[in-house]
Amino acid sequence: MGAVSEELRRLSSFEERHRRLLARLTLVVAATAVVDACGTAVIYFLERHAHGTEVQSVGQAFFFTTVQLLTVSSQLKNPITPAGRALDIALELWAIIVVAGAAGAIAAFFQNADSQ
Repeated sequence: MGAVSEELRRLSSFEERHRRLLARLTLVVAATAVVDACGTAVIYFLERHAHGTEVQSVGQAFFFTTVQLLTVSSQLKNPITPAGRALDIALELWAIIVVAGAAGAIAAFFQNADSQ
């Protein structure tokens, strides 16, 4: 219980390193929202008329794109068009890189806290 209360105490003090972490995480969320919006538009225009696609509306395109950004592998049907498949790979790469980067920023935050 002592370790948990110590970490909560560290989080409640808003120092410069806290602001840097918050700024990095805010940037990640904002950039991912932009990627999600752009990916939605591109997937919609690439897939909407493809034979056998499940993406036939902007809402379905948004759902597909958001799920691909939140999970590395989903149960959704893969895109039909070659460009849609390439975008799907790019979305998954974005998700992996962003999650790894955000996890690294959080780990560095706590690692630096332990060394102080």
